[in-house]
Amino acid sequence: MQRLYPTAEADGSAGLGTPLGLAEVYAYPERAAGPYLRANMVSSLDGAARHDGRSAPLSSEADMRIFGVLRALADVVLVGAETVRQEGYRPAKARAAFAARRAADGQPPAPAIAVISRRLDLDFTAPLFTEPATPTLVLTGAATPEDRIAAARAAGAQVVIAGDGDGVDPVRTVRELAALGHARLLHEGGPRILAQFAAADALDELCLTVAPLIGGGDAPRIMNGPGVPGPARFVPRSVLEEDGFLFTRYVRA
Repeated sequence: MQRLYPTAEADGSAGLGTPLGLAEVYAYPERAAGPYLRANMVSSLDGAARHDGRSAPLSSEADMRIFGVLRALADVVLVGAETVRQEGYRPAKARAAFAARRAADGQPPAPAIAVISRRLDLDFTAPLFTEPATPTLVLTGAATPEDRIAAARAAGAQVVIAGDGDGVDPVRTVRELAALGHARLLHEGGPRILAQFAAADALDELCLTVAPLIGGGDAPRIMNGPGVPGPARFVPRSVLEEDGFLFTRYVRA
């Protein structure tokens, strides 16, 4: 287990305490391997994904640094509509430390946010839709009311049909995003949506922050939905630590 504190290595290269140092730890596979779906979640010691309805109380300064790096590496960030509403989602930021890296890789300055929603019951006047550096996407099913699809498009969002019914199909979602050029995918939940992707065998990697906190109560786990056949086996790729928080990275076996 490594600690996050170092900001420079003995040879002068970026240490784990820097965004570029963390980027090496969390680098995606080469694009030629196809689309790759990573999830980033936080959990208390007793398994809660939220405290008082939000994930922020379980986070830390180091957790937010990693959160920023994972976004800076991604083409698109997937998130459920409920999480967008609960967490007050805003557009992803363009990060100066990654500007040259993203430009060289053909990525826009910031990843797009892709909201998964069955009904498109979203506030299209929110900054997520009015102020994005990269246009926001909405992922929905073919049965979504036409007036809601029209409202999303009028707000400047790109609508992606990723299911035949009133919801999205996880495997089709990955395929549709890949067709748009988004190969490096980052899933930020919430628990119900993430469970659906895991159950469909669409999840390649889980980055899990384990907070040294106990909250009790009836908060959901990081996956709170259909069961995963098997269960699926993942193997550890890295474990980092700062201030008692563990930052784990697991990949599909």
